[in-house]
Amino acid sequence: MRRTAPLLALCLTAAGLTACSSADTRPPAAPAGITAQAGSATSVHVMWQAAAPADGVTNYQVFQAGRLVRELPADRTMVDVTGLAPQTAYVFTVRARDAAGNTSGPSASAAATTPAAKAEDHQAPTAPARTTGRADGPRAATLSWAAASDDTGVTAYDVYQGGIRIHTTGPGESATTLTGLQPDTVYTFTVRARDGADNSSPDGPAVEVTTPPSAGQGPGTAPTEFTATASPGAVTLTWTAPDTGRPTAEYELHVNAKPVTVIQFGAGAVPPSGAARVEYRLTVTEPAGTPWSLKLRARLPDGNWGAFSAERSIVLAP
Repeated sequence: MRRTAPLLALCLTAAGLTACSSADTRPPAAPAGITAQAGSATSVHVMWQAAAPADGVTNYQVFQAGRLVRELPADRTMVDVTGLAPQTAYVFTVRARDAAGNTSGPSASAAATTPAAKAEDHQAPTAPARTTGRADGPRAATLSWAAASDDTGVTAYDVYQGGIRIHTTGPGESATTLTGLQPDTVYTFTVRARDGADNSSPDGPAVEVTTPPSAGQGPGTAPTEFTATASPGAVTLTWTAPDTGRPTAEYELHVNAKPVTVIQFGAGAVPPSGAARVEYRLTVTEPAGTPWSLKLRARLPDGNWGAFSAERSIVLAP
């Protein structure tokens, strides 16, 4: 947690009352965990850890050899620095700034050397053939993948979540740890290989990781009090929406461990988040007596799927 800053008091006195305001003069801590990885002959991917919320950071500044090369908002903790020279060593640092304009000292240095350029390379690497993942507590996950191949050599592996690149590792890496995740949340990750000409492979196999709940985190992301009732030609589902801070309009239903449909509610049809029961009637055409195991999960405000509800087992009614 950020220490309490010494404050410069500015006071105005009127009608016997004194009102004071304080100016923040304490800079945030320097960013930690900075890494740099050459992504191609002309680019380097720089990453660092997000500042603690108490630091009030509003943006980050990326420097190369002391020269400002990028400025990013506080929700961005990685950047590709492009326009570099092949076969050249570069050193990067990052500084944090808060809303009062205080700038941190520089982070530790991170160095990377760009590889040689490959002329007329238009062939993308093969996709990593295997991806596995596991949660490492409520806010981290470890991914591993099979090596890809390329005619000129793989220079980096990129991790994607929801179609957005969130992490980059070196060509000799086959595993990485992702931090800054949300507790009690389902994440889907894929890995792509990249070569020195910035050709990217197709996605490798997707892997789903569910982070466990965290003590004291507040309401969970799973729908609660989930029920399933069979009637002739239909199944009625009811549940209480998770308290995500806003109405939840989209749920993914799994039957017998497979996703079968996405339930969507239109405007005005969604109850307040976590405040009321939701009901949905599902028409079925499978024969009576068919066993079903059902569970569902909600789409969270950040676009990820939340945790699954409890699973319910029924037999379709005649």
